[in-house]
Amino acid sequence: MIEILDYAFMQRALLAALLVGVAAPAVGIYLVQRHQAIMGDGIGHIALTGVALGFLLSTHAVWTAVLVAAAGAVAIELVRWYGKARGDVALAMLFYGGMAGGVMIINLAPGGSTADLLTAMFGSITTVAPEDVTAIVILSGAVLAVCLGLRRQLFAVCQDEEFARVTGLPVKLLNLLLAVTAAVTVTVAMRVVGLLLVSALMVIPVAAAQQVTRGFAVTLGLSVALGTLVAVSGTVVSFYADVPPGATIVLLAIGVFAVLAAVTPVVVRRRAARAERGTGRASSGILEEEPAGR
Repeated sequence: MIEILDYAFMQRALLAALLVGVAAPAVGIYLVQRHQAIMGDGIGHIALTGVALGFLLSTHAVWTAVLVAAAGAVAIELVRWYGKARGDVALAMLFYGGMAGGVMIINLAPGGSTADLLTAMFGSITTVAPEDVTAIVILSGAVLAVCLGLRRQLFAVCQDEEFARVTGLPVKLLNLLLAVTAAVTVTVAMRVVGLLLVSALMVIPVAAAQQVTRGFAVTLGLSVALGTLVAVSGTVVSFYADVPPGATIVLLAIGVFAVLAAVTPVVVRRRAARAERGTGRASSGILEEEPAGR
């Protein structure tokens, strides 16, 4: 395990995985709460256009992807507010248009190829450059500042928009902020998990944590812990097994979810049985003491 740290690119990849593992579930818990679990997937499609623009303009692809993904996230929110019956069609056009735009632009970019898009779509630990680490640190810090600093307001909006509006919260502004934060998270995870798989890292650790927790704060903490565990472990496994990191991380997350889903009901039943036996013994003792006291 120690020799993995001898490689500079793996040091960068592990740091990136750690930050992604923390940031993705921190945003994902709000998306799950408001039943928008696949939003990250849609933003990932749109971000492909941003990646391609980075190659076309010869700039850093992470930053152009952030700008395009953020604009797409705002558009998604506007469609959600005003789209009404045809909103799903508009969203589909945004998602697929993002993919088509990325493919078209990358072929127009000097030296660009669809292989570059495949790397962005599914992740690659060898592509985490020093400038990527700087961008990931800055963007992850911004994501965590929003998700933790405004956790009560965001939770209120995700739980009940009407109630939040009555209490005076700026609901539309908070919705837009959450959408942009989700877009930033998608691009942060691009190098490690890939744009098409990051939604899984945003959602599955949260779903797994919900198997064993109930309170929001506890679920958030366990989600982040599980996200960090699978992100770092998946990166290590991908290095030694020479397999794609994004797919490895997602499969590990699904495995954790499956284990918790299978074990939790058994534990709950055993606890309930013990509690019932304890109640029965206590009741029996009372019944036995009553005649003696008469």
